[in-house]
Amino acid sequence: MSKKNYKISGMHCASCALNIEKKLNKEEGISHASVNYANEKASLEFDPKVISLENIKKIISSLGDYELMSEGEHMHDNSLSISKLKFVWSAILTIPVLLTMFIFPDFNITIFQVPLGMWILTGLTFVVVFIFGWQFHRGMFKQLLHFSANMDTLISVGTLAAFGFSFYSMFVGGHVFYETAAVIVTLILLGKFLEARSKGKASAAIKKLMELGVKKARIIKGDKFEEIAIEQVKVGDILLVKAGEKIPLDGTIIDGDTAIDESMLTGESIPADKVVGDQVFGATINQSGVIKVKVTQIGEATVLSQIIKLVEDAQSSKAPIQKLADKVSGIFVPTVIIISIVTFLTWLLIFDAGLATSLINAVAVLVIACPCALGLATPTAIIVGTGRGAEAGILIKGPESLEIAHKVDTVLFDKTGTLTKGELRVEKVFTNPEYTFTEDKILKIAASLAINSEHPVSKSIYNYAIKNNIEINTQFYDIKELSGRGVIAQCGHDKKVLLGNRKLMTEQGINSDWISEFDNLEGTVVFVGHHEDGVIGAIQVADVVHENSVSAIKKLQQMGKKVIMLTGDKKKNAETIASELGVDDFVAEILPEDKSNKVKEFQNQGRVVAFVGDGINDAPALAQADLGLAIGGGTDVAMETGDIVLMKGDPLKVASAILLSQTTFKVIKQNLFFAFIYNVIGIPLAALGFLNPIIAAAAMSLSSVSVVTNSLRVKRIKL
Repeated sequence: MSKKNYKISGMHCASCALNIEKKLNKEEGISHASVNYANEKASLEFDPKVISLENIKKIISSLGDYELMSEGEHMHDNSLSISKLKFVWSAILTIPVLLTMFIFPDFNITIFQVPLGMWILTGLTFVVVFIFGWQFHRGMFKQLLHFSANMDTLISVGTLAAFGFSFYSMFVGGHVFYETAAVIVTLILLGKFLEARSKGKASAAIKKLMELGVKKARIIKGDKFEEIAIEQVKVGDILLVKAGEKIPLDGTIIDGDTAIDESMLTGESIPADKVVGDQVFGATINQSGVIKVKVTQIGEATVLSQIIKLVEDAQSSKAPIQKLADKVSGIFVPTVIIISIVTFLTWLLIFDAGLATSLINAVAVLVIACPCALGLATPTAIIVGTGRGAEAGILIKGPESLEIAHKVDTVLFDKTGTLTKGELRVEKVFTNPEYTFTEDKILKIAASLAINSEHPVSKSIYNYAIKNNIEINTQFYDIKELSGRGVIAQCGHDKKVLLGNRKLMTEQGINSDWISEFDNLEGTVVFVGHHEDGVIGAIQVADVVHENSVSAIKKLQQMGKKVIMLTGDKKKNAETIASELGVDDFVAEILPEDKSNKVKEFQNQGRVVAFVGDGINDAPALAQADLGLAIGGGTDVAMETGDIVLMKGDPLKVASAILLSQTTFKVIKQNLFFAFIYNVIGIPLAALGFLNPIIAAAAMSLSSVSVVTNSLRVKRIKL
């Protein structure tokens, strides 16, 4: 099954997108199709064995003047310049047509008893309506073949009616409305140009991300350097990166140290210090030293590529609130056509206003109606919101996350790695006086077990041992990590060693009164056990509270959120940290698998719960929460469990993500209100004869532009 995003050019309104989407979802071999009018994208999941991409292209082009383009093709899309060109030439020809309302040229020449000036007027209008406005007529005819209608139908019927009536009237000496037909097309083309330009600004973030990539890399071959295209670089190649240059691809530093600007990745302006062994990421900037980097990821596997894919997927998806607009758009055009016909017949037969007045009022109804504003209301705000989030290191996986985040009233934080830095350090090593084990021996056993665990406590013990030149025992086997308890292993025939908390010791039948001496000790204490001797030692590990944790909690509380800390630490230690942080409540001595049950508990109370964790140990809780926020370190972005990925381990980003959601959703509601109220007021006014078609066309064009412009306000939000 192939799942990709494509560009669709030629869509003029939300109805276009909806018609394409409905048609594709009915085709055999296509399991899912979602078409987004705002960013002109189609997200397709199909089986190439059943239906080819070429057949999909043909199906789409048969529905209208549409073209499906792959990623490579749409990079060179020049639709904006074409849109501008059409409007400019249409305006040049429309201006003299419009001036005839005030000054009509008299050449004293007639053809078929019609003045030459009228024939010139007809010719200019014909070019505007049928040449520059051909896209609307072509779209209408293609829609008719499938018994459907869209904005093209409204514009085409309106302008053809005005032109046809005028052509007839000039032979019978009646009033002509050529200026109406020409100005409608010109104003619609202007609206389309302004809309395209605004939509371009809305999706600027994704374009900036794409432009961040490096085109060439300096590869080391022996004692020589060679500059090659980025596509030719392979995993394992060694790259030389000088100060001030962008790092070409993801990799590990094997020589040199430096400071790297990772703001494009994390949103943080302060450079990150890097030394040998540290990971670096493509498109970040090497600010100081010369480094050698061994490439670990290329192509779509790089963090930058994953970020771009995440943002594109989010922008191509539809928020649940969009379903309302889609339903309205689906019946909008047929309804407007019916209202237009009723308007014409009412003015003609009931008010006896004459053919000309009846026709003009009917045309006004057609051109004032705007399904575009409805179609743009939600997706443009989401495009801007997800783009703004990406700039700040907040990756939103789908629009559903934006819609849920503003409703959150309870935030559960996993302590380690979120409210604390997760940079645990060993404070002290204790030896049980009942035995003869030295501190170094205790550390050797502990570190030899810890090397097999990814838990922050284990990492801190291993790093401390290495720093103090403690030898690691590699003879352990049958190693098992027990979640929330510790690590056990075999060290000989029927000999067992353990590193973990009191629960682990109790489960494994190793009891010692000595353990109780550590009940009131600050920080985390893990014990080293030996099946023959019992508990032989203990290691005190302390966590470092993140400098922004207190500010983040206060910010969330000011936003009306209840903040609760979850930790596997003992109650007394958790109480101390909770008091320092100022959380509303805390739950201590909780196992990772029980965190999801705690989320359920709050959900059963009717609360909308956000869970903040590291995306690995906390996967069940992240999945259970209404909103999962995974704090990542910049690696394996696409594999994170959360709905929102925070690229920097800064708890303030949690408040920023919720603020972004609140602002985006507020703008969505404003857009939908403007779009609905515009049509609710505009269509009746046109039907009652209060709107000239020219004014109606201008209003219709500006309604779409105003919705997109309102969405752009999200870009200015401070995160």
